[in-house]
Amino acid sequence: MGKIWFITGASRGLGRSFAEAALQRGDQVAATARDVQALDDLVARFGDLVLPLPLDVTDKSAVTKAVGAAHGHFGRIDVVVNNAGYGLFGAVEELDEQRLRDQMETNFFGAVWVTQAVLPHLRVQGSGHIIQISTIGGIGAFPNLGGYHASKWALEGLTESLAQEVAGFGIKVTLVEPGGFSTDWAGSSAVHAEPDPAYDGIRAAMAARRGAGNPGDPAAAGSALLTIVDADNPPLRVLFGEQPTQLVKTLYDQRLRTWADWEHVSLAAQG
Repeated sequence: MGKIWFITGASRGLGRSFAEAALQRGDQVAATARDVQALDDLVARFGDLVLPLPLDVTDKSAVTKAVGAAHGHFGRIDVVVNNAGYGLFGAVEELDEQRLRDQMETNFFGAVWVTQAVLPHLRVQGSGHIIQISTIGGIGAFPNLGGYHASKWALEGLTESLAQEVAGFGIKVTLVEPGGFSTDWAGSSAVHAEPDPAYDGIRAAMAARRGAGNPGDPAAAGSALLTIVDADNPPLRVLFGEQPTQLVKTLYDQRLRTWADWEHVSLAAQG
């Protein structure tokens, strides 16, 4: 029996790749997007396998309605992919309150509202798999992305707690942590703070760093996600792409070394 998916942000980028991968093998997908017309080509290609739903994940009542519509249409939901999100670029000093709040509303609270809306259905089923699309930036942090990192680190912490809370109901939870992919994440999808010339050098260095990498193929990410959702014992965390598999080793080596170097202070703090 094919799986029933609920995917947010399915109009482009990784969300589109996840939807296409599921549909191409005959699964059914409730695909959501702020502009539902962006899903017309999916409907044209896959017909009744697709249920297009307009959704702004920051609208909690709309999220509840969309999840209810998907469950009512298909009869169940097996895989939930919280993919909707965007990048906020700017040094911490440059971030205004509204842009920072908007970032948290979409990347963090949007995922929370979807998760809360689907959980009653999954608990009754005694099954289901929640996929939170995080990032290597949910593990480490880089200059000029503090607001974005804040949203993803919050999602990571919430999700680790969630996984422990729902395991007894037969519900699986996975954080997908991609590196750079050939999507529009850093292009028109991104939001930029008002620049302060004091940080021009950091901006230039980070732009050069992004341009130097070998971005991943979104279609390959779609296939990889199928492997995760089909696994009997899927991981809580999984990296997508070559870049994060290398970076995470350096990050954790540095952290372990620092904690060890300062262990004498840690123990002294206990009294």
